[in-house]
Amino acid sequence: MTDPADYRAGLRTQHEEVDDKALPVDGAFPDWLSGDLISNGPGQFEAGDTALRHWFDPFAMLRRFRITDGTVTYTNRFVESRDYAFARDEGGVRTPFPGTPPDRPLRTRLRQVLDGTFPDNPVIGVQRFGDEYAAITESPTALTFDPDTLETTGRIDLTAGLDSDLTLAHVHYDGDEDAFYNIGVEYGRDTVYTLFKRPGNGGEPTALTRLRFDEAPYIHSFAVTDRYAVVTVNAFGLDTGQLLKGTVTRETFLDAFRPLDAPLRFVVLDRSTGEHVTTASAPPAFVYHHANAYERDGEIVVDLVAFDDERAVTGLALSNLRSDTPDLPRGDLRRYSVALSDGEVASETLYQGPVEFPTINYRAVNGRHYRYVYLAETDGSSSLPTGITKVDVEAGTVRQWRESGTHPGEPLFVPSPDTDDEDDGIILSVVLNPEADRSQLVCLDATTLSELGRAHLPHRLPFGFHGQFYGPGAPGRSMA
Repeated sequence: MTDPADYRAGLRTQHEEVDDKALPVDGAFPDWLSGDLISNGPGQFEAGDTALRHWFDPFAMLRRFRITDGTVTYTNRFVESRDYAFARDEGGVRTPFPGTPPDRPLRTRLRQVLDGTFPDNPVIGVQRFGDEYAAITESPTALTFDPDTLETTGRIDLTAGLDSDLTLAHVHYDGDEDAFYNIGVEYGRDTVYTLFKRPGNGGEPTALTRLRFDEAPYIHSFAVTDRYAVVTVNAFGLDTGQLLKGTVTRETFLDAFRPLDAPLRFVVLDRSTGEHVTTASAPPAFVYHHANAYERDGEIVVDLVAFDDERAVTGLALSNLRSDTPDLPRGDLRRYSVALSDGEVASETLYQGPVEFPTINYRAVNGRHYRYVYLAETDGSSSLPTGITKVDVEAGTVRQWRESGTHPGEPLFVPSPDTDDEDDGIILSVVLNPEADRSQLVCLDATTLSELGRAHLPHRLPFGFHGQFYGPGAPGRSMA
């Protein structure tokens, strides 16, 4: 049994659900800060007697922090997906999870493959379609919820109107167009990625272009500039034959994940027409998350967190993350400069990790020249982040926030309404304190990373993934 007073507390189930509880606050949240921080991530790490195997497998739990006039109220609730209901009622795994095979008869597993059945457990993030809020993952399905109670209210087919099996969980929002840009994924004899645009109210999508690959590279996110979409195609992906064989042998996505005989590729597309502009290659790397991209003197600058090999995926097995000596894959903040004329690529490391979860002042600078990126950094002694780091990508300077024995989550930037300075605002992060068996919502000054206030939760939250802050000053987009 693990000691609850260590980082593994962030990788354990929390069953308790809380409704609109006022939280005690130390210090002060800014008076101007008004809105809801809604985040998503693992809540339950078992399906009956089956221990889930990979960090992307656990059942989704939404968390909502409502902030107004310096007060903070808190609600958390499991998403009522079909996968979660099956685990609760039948005690097993309904569909093939990334690292855990379904607890179903062979004939059912074969039918799921033939029907293209994907998990509907939306554990990665949240998105707002007009007035509707939804929990999302890499799936054809989003599950809508009431932003006040977090109760699950319905389902949205995100592939309707597209020739795709699923869509990415990381979308881009253009406030001027009131439109989302995203990528659909189709698996078959070839793998096809479709860049598409959808109205901000969640209306019918418009396909812009289709990218076809002989192999099955994995894509988790992409970047945009004012004129272009940059699809970063990983040098790692799926052995589809092994994945199909796994239906019988009970192997999973994790078992079929492998290096491809291919470089890291940057496919640059015109955002308006979908026209292919250039494809540039760099040495093999793996990318989950982009920080930002922008155009500069005939090239596109792409800043992202890059890993060296497939352990970025396979190394997130829960057996490794919970071990006494976890072998944590190291992501570095890296800059790639892609020449539009000839596809030449130059790269440099802006900050050496392990870092992840890059965020920026999205509404002000996404797709444009910028200076500041915020990251969750790990010191190597645990599986979970141990600090928040701010990197000035122009000056090369760094600020850090650390608190011994705690583990901060994704640093979400919320801009101040008073000025247009890029880093004038606050950072919100849910911080795990294993020794106290509690979590806290911490508010930092985004300029200095000095602490302004913190709200104390009544329990411990498992370490989450991604969230959004919805309020007058930041209506719905915080990260890429």
